[in-house]
Amino acid sequence: MKSKRERKNGKRKDAEEADVSEPKVSSEALRGVIAIFFVALAGFLILAEAGGGGKVGGLLYEWFTWLLGVGYLLLPLSLILLAILIFRSFERQFGWVQLASMFVFLLSALGLVNLAFPGHGGVLGQGVSQSIVAAVDTTATVIFLIAFIIAALVIAFNIHLGALFAAIREWFVSSGEPEEIPLDDVPVTGLPDEPEPEPEESDDEPEASEKKDGPAVTTFERRIEAPPDGFPIIAATGNAYTPPPASLLQKNKGKPEVGDVKANMNIIKRTLQNFGISVEMDEASIGPTVTRYAMKPAEGVRLSKIVALQSNLELALAASPVRIEAPIPGKSLVGIEVPNIARTTLGMAPIVSDEQFVGSDKALLVALGRSITGQAHFADLARMPHLLVAGTTGAGKSVAIHDFVVSLLYRCGPERLRFIMVDPKRVELTAYNSIPHLLTPVITDPKKAILALKWLAKEMERRYNILEAERVRDIASYHTNVLAPALEKAAAGSEEPLPEAMPYIVLIIDELADIMSAYPRELESGIVRLAQMSRAIGIHLILSTQRPSVKVITGLIKANIPARVALQVASQIDSRTILDTGGAEKLLGAGDMLFLSGEMSKPRRIQAPFITETEVKRVVAWIAKQNEGTLPMEIDFTDNSKQNGGTDAIFASMESEGDDDDELYPEAKKTVIEAGKASTSYLQRKLGVGYARAAKLIDMLEDRGVVGPADGAKPRDIIGEGNADELAQEPEDETGAESEEDNARR
Repeated sequence: MKSKRERKNGKRKDAEEADVSEPKVSSEALRGVIAIFFVALAGFLILAEAGGGGKVGGLLYEWFTWLLGVGYLLLPLSLILLAILIFRSFERQFGWVQLASMFVFLLSALGLVNLAFPGHGGVLGQGVSQSIVAAVDTTATVIFLIAFIIAALVIAFNIHLGALFAAIREWFVSSGEPEEIPLDDVPVTGLPDEPEPEPEESDDEPEASEKKDGPAVTTFERRIEAPPDGFPIIAATGNAYTPPPASLLQKNKGKPEVGDVKANMNIIKRTLQNFGISVEMDEASIGPTVTRYAMKPAEGVRLSKIVALQSNLELALAASPVRIEAPIPGKSLVGIEVPNIARTTLGMAPIVSDEQFVGSDKALLVALGRSITGQAHFADLARMPHLLVAGTTGAGKSVAIHDFVVSLLYRCGPERLRFIMVDPKRVELTAYNSIPHLLTPVITDPKKAILALKWLAKEMERRYNILEAERVRDIASYHTNVLAPALEKAAAGSEEPLPEAMPYIVLIIDELADIMSAYPRELESGIVRLAQMSRAIGIHLILSTQRPSVKVITGLIKANIPARVALQVASQIDSRTILDTGGAEKLLGAGDMLFLSGEMSKPRRIQAPFITETEVKRVVAWIAKQNEGTLPMEIDFTDNSKQNGGTDAIFASMESEGDDDDELYPEAKKTVIEAGKASTSYLQRKLGVGYARAAKLIDMLEDRGVVGPADGAKPRDIIGEGNADELAQEPEDETGAESEEDNARR
């Protein structure tokens, strides 16, 4: 038995080796041979009709003439079409469906010939036409046969009728539009497509000559006039605030390199045409980071088909990642965003010197950056009214936060704007410690950050009481209707006391995830309470995190913070967590971001400017020097005023954690000594406190020698009475004796 099995296995191995060693003909080669045979057969049939096919050709001609009649000429045509189908099958599937469709095409054409020339359609044509005419009249037969011919060709060649009609219409309108796209017909906006210039800016004369030869190309420098060193802004107190000069900040560096714009347009158009999508190229916008090629699809083209070809466009353009914006907001165009070969590093100086920024009367105008078209974009923090910034490490979150802070410092003085900055990393926001805008030094302790949220909640309620008393609806109305008239009276010599200036307050948290991991419940409740109610009284939040997960960016936080900035993220899931839509995973990093506000239906791609640590220090030093006589404002986070409500209870427990001598410590000490055991859950039940406070009491008891160290999940042992004088000694009674006996039994 074993020998037979071994023989069979040996034969199988030999057969497999033979199969491997013998070369196999690929299916592509076989289809190519069949296509060549069909072309040769079509040529032979044409020669047979002319009498050059010999005896075999003559016999075939007589037989096919009897069978097909005048439609004999359709047989070589059908064979040539079959050969074309086989050649096209290298890209598309070819099978029996295509063969059957060509057979239907041949029969329908023969029937149509027999109707036009009775008796000349052969046996097949006569049979097809007479059978259909017997069921319907002649006119209907013609309609049906034409429909069969068109349907057979559509199925055989996989023709998209919408694209076909659009191409026919374009051909009639344009009378044969050339495939190549002349660059002069396509407007190019944004940054110029020209080589890297020298450090000194070129004169205007070469630019004028370029405008005569080709399309107008605008640059950042041409849009921005020479900025003034400082522009006065009237603060809420009536004092003129002069912001730092723009010369402290850097300008743009480098020019973008995009390659051949005309060639890229032709590649995009040709790639889409290969998949049956007809488009018309519209314009090219050269931005600091990417170039957007806008195109108009033909009627009937689904945008989802264009979006699905993203990988094919990346392969054709040799660029990655390519982002497709379908459609461009406000336009009937589709945008293909291709990364530049070399990008421009945007500086902060042109942004803060822009006419929109300098001439605006909005106090909390923050600089976002520049769009793909090169236009500067700003956002009013008072309208947002809060902002969430998220992205992976190194995507540019901290630089974006610095951009927002510096732009606010260029807008408002310390009388009109105050900051509370939370920096758990201790290295990003601590550079602002010397500016007079801070209500407190930069907070680095997560526990103190929670107490700062509590203080802001109380400040919010206090300001609402003031607005209610003054009968105004928001802080802007308060400044206009209450503070401004009082300042005018004071300037006229009135001795009436001035009302409170009530500056704007901006809370900035640089790393939300770090505080969320320590105090998730307290942080979320504090942020949600402020986000829901603080808009009218001038308190705004800017939150940043590098961990865009649902545990950090919770549903309540997202619901109350509609304005969001998404920088580069690792996956589409992270992008949906931030923006509720994909796209951030296709960004390029280094400040490339998507901005979404409550006023937008789709996010907008913006390149944030780059600001260095040296620039931040120069701005801070200038502001500190100009406000040397300003006394810093200090706020007390340890206010012991108690209020009812769930949020206040949470903050009260947080505040009690910071006390070295808890008022419940003597009672806790007495409780554990009487019980003979100590655990956090036991103190929670006996004292009615939260977990955080009970854990703090256990730590204090351990530090003072009352209980021993933790032993897993077991209760701690009582090792002594610590400072016995702290306990109020009570005379032993029967109850105490019974408790001691119970402890002994345990």
